[in-house]
Amino acid sequence: MGRPAVLLLLLALLTPGVAIPVPPAVKALSSLRWSTSFTSRHFTGAKYSVHYILQKVDHFGFAVDKTFKQRYLIADEHWKKDGGSILFYTGNEGDIIWFCNNTGFMWDVAEEMKAMLVFAEHRYYGESLPFGNNSFKDSRHLNYLTSEQALADFAMLIKHLKRTIPGAKNQPVIAIGGSYGGMLAAWFRMKYPHMVVGALAASAPIWQFGNLVSCGVFMEIVTTDFKKSGPNCSESIRRSWDAINRYSRTGAGLGWLSEALHLCTPLTNTQDVQHLKIWISETWINMAMVDYPYESDFLQPLPPWPIKVVCQYLRNPNVPDAQLLQNIFQALNVYYNYSGQASCLNVSETTTSSLGTQGWSYQACTEMVMPFCTNGIDDMFEPHSWNLREFSDDCFKQWGVRPRPAWIITTYGGKNISAHTNIIFSNGELDPWSGGGVTKDITDTLVAITIPEGAHHLDLRARNAFDPTAVLLARSLEVRHMKQWIKDYYANLRKKH
Repeated sequence: MGRPAVLLLLLALLTPGVAIPVPPAVKALSSLRWSTSFTSRHFTGAKYSVHYILQKVDHFGFAVDKTFKQRYLIADEHWKKDGGSILFYTGNEGDIIWFCNNTGFMWDVAEEMKAMLVFAEHRYYGESLPFGNNSFKDSRHLNYLTSEQALADFAMLIKHLKRTIPGAKNQPVIAIGGSYGGMLAAWFRMKYPHMVVGALAASAPIWQFGNLVSCGVFMEIVTTDFKKSGPNCSESIRRSWDAINRYSRTGAGLGWLSEALHLCTPLTNTQDVQHLKIWISETWINMAMVDYPYESDFLQPLPPWPIKVVCQYLRNPNVPDAQLLQNIFQALNVYYNYSGQASCLNVSETTTSSLGTQGWSYQACTEMVMPFCTNGIDDMFEPHSWNLREFSDDCFKQWGVRPRPAWIITTYGGKNISAHTNIIFSNGELDPWSGGGVTKDITDTLVAITIPEGAHHLDLRARNAFDPTAVLLARSLEVRHMKQWIKDYYANLRKKH
């Protein structure tokens, strides 16, 4: 995702252009992105080859013959044709090379699993653009950006690999993904069970739709992370919004705010202030997502347990407004200036540019409609209810489309998924997305793994000396399940022959 708006709809991640006067917390939400969907270790020497396959722009109709080149990566250093497997990364909203370099778990287990690693780029992201530079031109060109079309791409790619790579034809494939990619991994196993023997869906909020979970749960988890990380920390943030509002009433107050927060661009009007609050909200959300136990640079260079560092500056919510907002600056500075290189804070940036803002904005306005709300009591944000009509109007203004909020539940089953098998749902308790995830076993083969000290798909990150015991256990359980799927596959194959 382009800026981390890690929140919700990932809506475009806060794309400029969404101008509804929605309070910050929710707007951040709607601009949310799955900002953290990959691990922070970068394999600068990773050995992979880059490939392309021609895919139909429309898999489900017969009138459009157009094709496009989908990019995918293969790493086969540890692959064994005899008894091996294929780990298939279901690419999400961003450049596939970035995901490849940031999903260390797959690289770490490749030898043990005798696995070929395949990283498939999601249509409309990275280089996989169905209409080239015109792909985001209008809703007509964007019409083929759906999860269903992406899953069909993955199915065609797996067929292609099994047909063209000697030794791959009779090998089991396991889908792996995190965040939106984790949702796709789970949905792929549900929709194409003959293609993959199982799926690891890390931090996959497949229930963050409709009324399957409370619209407030996401922001409540963010708040809990701050509450647990330091005394009065969440209360200081809760009180900061009114302090900002009070300073925003006069030109002099706007000037003071701009200086106190070291903003690169001065605040001049109420719209600027609204954007500032969205940006600050999104920052707290992103920090909850990447609250890792070691230094990382997934979204920004950050210290270990970054929320604890932030909360050192927010111990006293009862100080005067000026002091409180100066403390807020110190806290923001941990996220935006840990490296000490920033001379000012840029409210138009919150994360890496490897995430695809535009594409996610459209997806959030069509299928991926995730309701978020805040009440300022159970969470530390300004109150705002979920307003589908307002959201829909904004989507229509931006893209000329209306969302279909019930469609994901209709097509993928919502909570009625017990007929499926062999899916691992892993969630970290620190991760706000866990509120929309599967956190309890559904059946013996639809299993939930919870990581108490885990933030957003910590288990998909590379091994690290500071990994908590809980994530080591989670990964070992995941590998055990995957090995069982592989064993069962080969046992059934022998029976057939």
